[in-house]
Amino acid sequence: MSEAKFFQYKGKPLVRCGDTLYYGDMKDSYVIKMVVKSKQPSADLEVADKVSIQLISTDPNLSPRKAIVKASEKSNLFLAIDIASVWLQKALKEAGA
Repeated sequence: MSEAKFFQYKGKPLVRCGDTLYYGDMKDSYVIKMVVKSKQPSADLEVADKVSIQLISTDPNLSPRKAIVKASEKSNLFLAIDIASVWLQKALKEAGA
């Protein structure tokens, strides 16, 4: 049985389910959760204008509330993914992953 192939951003999986995106590998110590809170129309598209970001520990022994290491909110998806990438790289480096 082969593993599912996910879209990759900077070498890590980026998976979307509705307005929620997960960035990172669940086998690692941390992942990022991004939730599009609101959107604005732009031409023929809806563009995210408020995105919450959370750096989350994948430790199964932590409660969901305690698993949140860092949180922020950005004004668009590009800024959210940019900061998410930095947070994830730094957290994984510090964890030794």
